[in-house]
Amino acid sequence: MPELPEVETIRRDLTSRILNKTLNEISVLHKNFLTKSKISLTELLTLKGKKLLSLERKGKYLFLNFEEKTLIFHLGLTGALILDLHPIPENLKKHHLLTMTFEQNTLHYIDIRKFGKIYLIDSLKISFFLNRIGPDALQIEFEKFRELLQKHNLKIKTLLLNQRLISGLGNIYTDEVLFRAKINPERLSNTLSEEEIKSLYEIMKSLLKEAILLRGSSVKNYVDGEGKRGKFQERHLVYGKKGRPCPECGTPLQYKKINQRGTVFCPNCQK
Repeated sequence: MPELPEVETIRRDLTSRILNKTLNEISVLHKNFLTKSKISLTELLTLKGKKLLSLERKGKYLFLNFEEKTLIFHLGLTGALILDLHPIPENLKKHHLLTMTFEQNTLHYIDIRKFGKIYLIDSLKISFFLNRIGPDALQIEFEKFRELLQKHNLKIKTLLLNQRLISGLGNIYTDEVLFRAKINPERLSNTLSEEEIKSLYEIMKSLLKEAILLRGSSVKNYVDGEGKRGKFQERHLVYGKKGRPCPECGTPLQYKKINQRGTVFCPNCQK
């Protein structure tokens, strides 16, 4: 699933090409995609002729702010927003859901498993949508982060994955952050010491910035706004590596489901 670094990479790619450009045409290739998103074709077509004023991100959501309305993408497990993909590869044609043609560039929305979703909201009402999403993991202040952990009696991995509490982290980055911070994913958040909270906070911010610099993690289907793979997967230490030796101590990495989410960690290093 595209997490914060992947969505931020896409946002930057799109900003450099379609910001302040007029949307000239919209083509929907799968009508049931709109039905799932509870948007009519008529509503979506109201964006034609509108200028894209800004592109913003909160957590895993991407906001395309047009004149009067905002189009929001959540990419689900396998969604991709790719610029100027011509021709569409044969293996992706049946997964090609939406095309948006701007002045010089065309944006394609492709989703293999079709778990992604779009929302169309009046710009004046966008604050109601934003308030449903927890503070962004890259933007949250330390005091807010500390308060969040101390007031909840949740397993730390469960808390970090709760998008209403803190947004942007998924399985990849929670496993990687917790390993680097040497915190067991089943530790209760309100048992962490001040020192552990500070370390976790700083490592989280640093790791997310590093992942963005390397244009995200391409574990399976993720590609950036140019259709290219990211490189941060080359720096994964534990994610997807169950049974392999811990890179710190050599103990076999353990796999466990925590609240139905597969988790890889070192039972020796992470306390």
